[in-house]
Amino acid sequence: MAVDVSELVEQAREGRPRAVARLISLVEGASPHLREVMAALAPLCGNAYVVGLTGSPGVGKSTSTSALVTAYRREGKRVGILAVDPSSPFSGGALLGDRVRMGEHASDPGVYIRSMATRGHLGGLAWAAPQAIRVLDAAGCDIVLVETVGVGQSEVEIAAQADTSVVLLAPGMGDGIQAAKAGILEIGDVYVVNKADRDGADATVRELNHMLGLGEARSPGDWRPPIVKTVAARSEGVEEVVAALEKHRAWMDERGVLAERRARRAAREIETIAVTALRERMGELRGGKRLDALAEKVVGGTLDPYAAADELVAGVTEQ
Repeated sequence: MAVDVSELVEQAREGRPRAVARLISLVEGASPHLREVMAALAPLCGNAYVVGLTGSPGVGKSTSTSALVTAYRREGKRVGILAVDPSSPFSGGALLGDRVRMGEHASDPGVYIRSMATRGHLGGLAWAAPQAIRVLDAAGCDIVLVETVGVGQSEVEIAAQADTSVVLLAPGMGDGIQAAKAGILEIGDVYVVNKADRDGADATVRELNHMLGLGEARSPGDWRPPIVKTVAARSEGVEEVVAALEKHRAWMDERGVLAERRARRAAREIETIAVTALRERMGELRGGKRLDALAEKVVGGTLDPYAAADELVAGVTEQ
């Protein structure tokens, strides 16, 4: 099917959801037009504030995301939501559970919701998430909310894609200990104890405070992650979360942290694309039996693994 990328980008800038959907589909499907799409989007990116929401299944990520959307829409901001669902074992597509919970925003022209499947990708994000974020950014979204699958110890991946990472926990789920095990205490910029109307909410806050203080080695003026209690189902505490996010954004702007984070994010994206290209070329070499021949030399003792790797890299870069 013929694709007019410049027209799609122009329509996406006008807020047409069908054009945004088409661009993300081109990205997600690794279309032959992918490079053209990214080149067209590059000058339009860098304006959206990307907030990642992560936490164990059942803490209320989708409900919290929906409540945040309501708060941001009240301020007149355009919001993009990237809800990464687990892949269906049958179709390979997203299970769309998050979209069902955010149905109240489906008819709002100022909100764009996209569910993406992990498609077997380890971690809380789909492999195409960075490019999908770029599409939503270029389409004029002021805020992009990225909600991850909730897979436990792989959730640290969200920190690589978000300007600000929000870690959600709930009382009575052992989340404090689990958070420490998963390493997400290191990546959280804002902590939210949701379902705070349940017994044990104050104990969870105390436990979090204690754990955050244990490894604390902060200088004066460094960011100390706040802990906010919410009942997202009733929109209680959501304004406090928005205030904490804006405070963190202002702190990052003031100290140049936001620019540093975005540069690191771009560096990881470039590295991932380059490594993927190298793997594809190595696959071609494997098909040409070059890798197998090197492996036989290593097994036979005529070549060591490091020399073999050097030869393989040389062969890849010569192409």
